Amino acid sequence: MILRRLQPAVCRAAWRTRMVLRQEQSLSSSVPPQPVPPLALTLQRYLQALEPMLPPDELAHTRRMVQEFGRPGGLGSQLQQSLETRARNTKNWITDWWIQCSYLENREPLAVHSNPAISLPRRDFNDWRSQLIFASKLIAAVLDFKAMIDRGEFPVEHMRGLPLCMELYPLMFSSCRIPGPKHDSIAHYGRSRRFPTHITVVRNYQFFQVEVYNSDGSRMTESQIHGQLLRIRSQSWKTDKEPMGILTSEHRHTWGAAYNRLLRDKLNRESVRAIETGLFSLCLDSPVMRISDEKYASRKAAQVLHGGGTFSNSGNRWFDKTLQFVVGEDGSWGLLYEQATAEGPPVATLLHHILEYCEKPDPKRAPLVPLPMPKKLYFYIDPEIKRDIELAKQNLDILINDLDVKVFNFKRFGKELPKRNKLSPNAFIQVALQLSYYRVHNEVCPACDIASQRMFRCGRTEYIRSPTKEAVTFVLAFDNPHVSREVKLQLFREAVDAYAALTDLALKGHGIDRHLMGLKLQAIEQGLSIPKIFMDTGYGLATHWKLRTGQVPANTDSVMCFGPLVPDGYAICYNPQADHVHFSVTAFNCCEETNAENMAQTLNSTLSDLQELVEPKV
Repeated sequence: MILRRLQPAVCRAAWRTRMVLRQEQSLSSSVPPQPVPPLALTLQRYLQALEPMLPPDELAHTRRMVQEFGRPGGLGSQLQQSLETRARNTKNWITDWWIQCSYLENREPLAVHSNPAISLPRRDFNDWRSQLIFASKLIAAVLDFKAMIDRGEFPVEHMRGLPLCMELYPLMFSSCRIPGPKHDSIAHYGRSRRFPTHITVVRNYQFFQVEVYNSDGSRMTESQIHGQLLRIRSQSWKTDKEPMGILTSEHRHTWGAAYNRLLRDKLNRESVRAIETGLFSLCLDSPVMRISDEKYASRKAAQVLHGGGTFSNSGNRWFDKTLQFVVGEDGSWGLLYEQATAEGPPVATLLHHILEYCEKPDPKRAPLVPLPMPKKLYFYIDPEIKRDIELAKQNLDILINDLDVKVFNFKRFGKELPKRNKLSPNAFIQVALQLSYYRVHNEVCPACDIASQRMFRCGRTEYIRSPTKEAVTFVLAFDNPHVSREVKLQLFREAVDAYAALTDLALKGHGIDRHLMGLKLQAIEQGLSIPKIFMDTGYGLATHWKLRTGQVPANTDSVMCFGPLVPDGYAICYNPQADHVHFSVTAFNCCEETNAENMAQTLNSTLSDLQELVEPKV
């Protein structure tokens, strides 16, 4: 009898193991390894990137240092050889370093500084009953998406006719960032034999563990999930519960120390592990305060990004969790994700699947079986943890009040206008961003855009640097009344084409920033002094990204939102549709020179001016 009872569970575990092995073999087998770019090409293009921003004397100094670094048989050549050896012996020569250096060793708070939010069009409801119905549908849609991945049925994506590495997809589920006192780590629980079958739901700062699979392994239906959410609502009325999730918004050193104190207690340890191991989290938020239709889009995006503050929904977040879906009572909804594991394009694909699924009726009837009650997660809060929470609340409110968010929809044209004129839509917008920045600040600035490296095995991202010298020439000429329209149009085309060429190089694995990082980290790994080119003022200037930009092309009218990389910078994200473009602009209020509203208005007028340049009214 014992053997018979164990047999289904053993079979399911064996099936799961076979599926994991099948995934690992198929998700990256069709893509080549990421190349190490030629050293001479990277150094040449690095100097070209510095030309528009450095004065002649500083550029000459930097050029001498780069030439010394790159001479045959010199330090650069030795490090290049070591990188090429590393590339032959690893799945990807830069990804692990990139994740460690850019994310896990970065000690700034995940809230605002790191985790991007995606805000989607408001749903047509404004009460808690409809909120729970939609949330049930959303959970079912995500489970359906995961099932396709688990069965190996998810189609391989392509970009420019080339297959993409799909390894990120299964890693998004049952994963979490784990804080540490010096650096963080990533935990993936979805590939264990006893894989998690629950999600966590948080409402009014109270966390619940909810099973979403039946005892026979089948996914719960929407009506079953809805019944569980109703139970959670009945158990989560507003109380004086401490907002435990606020702790995850802290500076990573501070949260790492608090995390260790928290886990000393067995009850806390079990509750934290339930959150970390869950497939994903669902945040059931109270309504976003309505101001006006014009400002609502900005408020809604900010709500997904950070929860609105300690008196709003920030206690409903666990910022370390890879996937957090947010559904508000007012119909606002979106997704917040942690970047060490998840990235924009796969997340956009997931959201597109959710939207398609939500248009379909519930395909299954709920079986007439009793369901286990959602498990409320409790925490023991001693005086030390209480102090940690109070400090985190103060710091998060300061951070939120410092962030200015402006979301707008540019309606005069979308990506079809550049295409009609044989111009890259993304490069068109990037040149517009440089012109807008110049109009506001009377200077050009270092800007980084994101290029995918998923055409390569385990590839993540690369930066595309701007401005190019062609962009600077155009920017300086555009508002000059003595330059003819024909010349301006020619300069604009040259600037757009130059940026498109940089994009092509980055997509082919010949970007410069990951290569430069690899050379620097290779020197550190070999116990060498950091090469002088990385200690140069030119390198510091060129990596002080005053414009953090990102295109997340999606089939939905969504907008991504994140904070600037530097205190005196902006973050601008955009989603180009056929006849309009969604933008989000953020800046910090503590910097007197930057202003998100002003930058958004300038960008709006700049795009209109460029439309007139490219397609003048007759």
